[in-house]
Amino acid sequence: MVVTRFSRLQHLLLLQPRFQQSRVLRHPQTKTRTFIRSAMSSCSFFSSSSPKLLVRQLFENESSTYTYLLADISHPDKPALLIDPVDKTVDRDLKLINELGLKLVYAMNTHVHADHVTGTGLLKTKVPGVKSVISKASGSKADMFLQHGDKVSIGDIYLEVRATPGHTAGCVTYVTGEGPDQPQPRMAFTGDAVLIRGCGRTDFQGGSSDQLYESVHSQIFTLPKDTLIYPAHDYKGYEVSTVGEEKQHNPRLTKDKETFKTIMSNLNLAYPKMIDVAVPANMVCGLQDLPSQAN
Repeated sequence: MVVTRFSRLQHLLLLQPRFQQSRVLRHPQTKTRTFIRSAMSSCSFFSSSSPKLLVRQLFENESSTYTYLLADISHPDKPALLIDPVDKTVDRDLKLINELGLKLVYAMNTHVHADHVTGTGLLKTKVPGVKSVISKASGSKADMFLQHGDKVSIGDIYLEVRATPGHTAGCVTYVTGEGPDQPQPRMAFTGDAVLIRGCGRTDFQGGSSDQLYESVHSQIFTLPKDTLIYPAHDYKGYEVSTVGEEKQHNPRLTKDKETFKTIMSNLNLAYPKMIDVAVPANMVCGLQDLPSQAN
């Protein structure tokens, strides 16, 4: 599976209606994404001619969370990172990492999640040397704290950190690097800032609809239109979008700011069922009872 450099035909299909995109990106042996989720809990497979970047999109059913595994497979050490790991699927993720012969270096979060407990702390107990990573603005515990403009490297590939607060005060988006030596098209791991045809709620954890609108339009929608958007969650069966698609079709973020703020203030969403467990745990790297593991 994987990634980054799509053939011309695949790239053109990506920009077509969703059912065509899904055919390009779905594992050839599965007919529906529902099968992938229920039977594999899961994994989406992509093919390309890129010799460098390996990407796996993994799914956790209960919270509808995507975890992303990235690795530079051209590097002798095959260094890898996980974005938004979930505690319940840590063993699955590590099994895949071992099968692929990768070396896990970083366990990263896009923000302090309210709907699941992060797997970063648990990963640190199972894989010596792994560093937990989150934004400094999150106020959470971790080994490494990131700010806007920082870069996180695995081998010769790097992720650029873009501050995208609004869903929470500490949200960041990780964007693959720019330049001829970096994978193309670029990828944006947007957390809850941009979901496919939606966005994260803004009514808790220091959220702000005004701030989210500005974050998305200044930090994500300014990326090239073919930039692939990989969100932290999906609830409708989507796997990937593009900046161009969301700028044209996102029913919330295509509106002017005042209309967007009105939409967000009238969502009337239920109180997150995991928030009272997840947020305290995630503030200490996902290990409430093992604070020494979350430096």
